[in-house]
Amino acid sequence: MTGRRRTRTSSPVLPRPVKATLLSAGALAACASIAVGCGVVPGATGGSGDDPVTVMTWAPEKTAATNKPGMPAMAKAYARWVNAHGGINGHQLKVLTCNDHNDYVDAAKCAQRAVDEDVVAVVGSYSQHGRTFLAPLESAGIPYIGGYGVTDDEFTSPLSYPINGGEPALLAGLGEQLGKDCGPVALVRPDTTAGDELPVLLDSGLKSEGHASASDLRAAEDATEYSRHTQNALERATSDPLKRGCVVPALGDRTDTFMDSFRRDREDYPKVRMGTVLGSIDQSQINATGSKSSPYEGSYVTGWYPDANDSRWNAMRKVIKEQAFGDNRIDPADAGVQTTWIAYTVLKAAIESLGNGEVSAHAIRRSLDDGLKVTTGGLTPTLSWRFEDLIAAVDFPRLVNADVTFQVVRQGQLVAARRGFVNVSKTLENAD
Repeated sequence: MTGRRRTRTSSPVLPRPVKATLLSAGALAACASIAVGCGVVPGATGGSGDDPVTVMTWAPEKTAATNKPGMPAMAKAYARWVNAHGGINGHQLKVLTCNDHNDYVDAAKCAQRAVDEDVVAVVGSYSQHGRTFLAPLESAGIPYIGGYGVTDDEFTSPLSYPINGGEPALLAGLGEQLGKDCGPVALVRPDTTAGDELPVLLDSGLKSEGHASASDLRAAEDATEYSRHTQNALERATSDPLKRGCVVPALGDRTDTFMDSFRRDREDYPKVRMGTVLGSIDQSQINATGSKSSPYEGSYVTGWYPDANDSRWNAMRKVIKEQAFGDNRIDPADAGVQTTWIAYTVLKAAIESLGNGEVSAHAIRRSLDDGLKVTTGGLTPTLSWRFEDLIAAVDFPRLVNADVTFQVVRQGQLVAARRGFVNVSKTLENAD
């Protein structure tokens, strides 16, 4: 992004100066090379030989806002599958899980537990409190592999290895998708620090198509009804009688609650289109609203990966069937579950690249930093985190995958609206 560096975070922890962050990264590198004088080498669990490799996956569960129970559940299923087939390079995989409760204090506790347990990586996780959990991980030298990408911090920390473009790519991509077909656009999003980023990103995509900015409507993250918000959104989206407008709810788990109000209110207004991102809706939510009669019918949806019915997900589905059949926390159509699957694919590739060497946090970081290329069966582009693989978006210096997919709800099914991936790196570079 041009001309500005955002430092917002969803936790009240004060931002560290950029200089301090760079010094911290340098200190980590020095400590990784010279153990003497830096205390114990963190993340040493795994060792050599047949020692188990310990990692952690965290996500919020049983909260009044966004919940991602499928992510730790998928991590556990993946470990059972790997261990049932001989482990990774002979190492059994041990997965610890933690509930951050959508709370910055609990997010910090999860990170500290990861440090105390000497995990070699935190993998396939979700938290809105990036700065809170990344500080302890950075101090201990523990890599953060394949986070959900809900905070900017995941795209700035030198120890973060994102596998997708996170919320930035989704919103920028959705803006491009809607900019071609929509009249006035109204965005309904959480009134949180993380939510403050969404209008900027959506508008970057809209502007790339020569479209005006969206109306920005804030809503409580844990609201129990959205009548006022749906009416405001419909009024904004129908303000031009010559063009069919679009309403964009980006409320995570609360999108269903928003739709309850939207269904009742939309009959009093001209027709509008819907647009949102995976994570706010998925196939299971569409099915729950009546499939072909779903209020989501015709909605534009932007995701990171191929649609859930794509054959490229067959390997994941096989693992779920083998190790988690009947576990209703794991929905193969859920973007969080899919992200965890891909993140563990990266972890497996990194451990395998070490051969008979020690499996430690430092060794995994070294493998990733030295140009390890990870293929994911076509679910993402080939992933690599070398300097030359980073895109040129100033606000997101760790972003390596800016590809998204355009999808649409047709006859109750979420299907591809456009063949293949769409790269939104230029849109992100120009966002301001």
